[in-house]
Amino acid sequence: MLEQLLDRRLAGEPLAWVTGSVSFAGHRVVVHPGVYVPRWQSEALCRRAIEVLPDSGLAADLCTGSGAVAVALARARPRARVTATDIDPAACRCAAANGVEVFAGNLAQPLPRELWGYFDLVVAIAPYVPSDQLVFLPRDAREHEGLLALDGGPGGTRVLEQVVWAGAGLLAAGGTLLLELGGEQDEALAPVLRAAGFSPARRLTDGAGDLRGMEAQRH
Repeated sequence: MLEQLLDRRLAGEPLAWVTGSVSFAGHRVVVHPGVYVPRWQSEALCRRAIEVLPDSGLAADLCTGSGAVAVALARARPRARVTATDIDPAACRCAAANGVEVFAGNLAQPLPRELWGYFDLVVAIAPYVPSDQLVFLPRDAREHEGLLALDGGPGGTRVLEQVVWAGAGLLAAGGTLLLELGGEQDEALAPVLRAAGFSPARRLTDGAGDLRGMEAQRH
């Protein structure tokens, strides 16, 4: 058994697939083979999401993957309702295994229509790697995790733009949109945010000053 696990890892499978779980934001998260592995770099965005979600609020985690962000939100705000969506059925099964209220489908589309316009928070770790940069990803991600969870198209903003418009439909006035991104993608998204009815975005950076995310409020 141990030899089989070692062989899988040597073949480049992500460690979380081999062990079956990963630690994220202080929580053990089940990660099924084939499902995007949550990164420690995303924990700062997750902590910010916890900060802005009211105690009894309503949140949506789009492109939830394993459900890691939704898990952390639900445990930090047990009186809130935390929903999630993913277009990948395998990811939805994994998120459900982690206790997440997950809906299968693209972005906002599968969420109950009666909730639209009432969300306090929409958070997403959507695919944002520019297509021509995929070759530079680590081997385990490049060869095993699949383009669906990684490829953001030219410039990396194709899905991010869709998330902005999804957030515009879901959020109540004053609600918060949180996106993970990088490079200068916040500048590329600025006109989309403005057109969708959001305030100018606040940049979220890491200790080195590199862009890691953005936060914007719905008018």
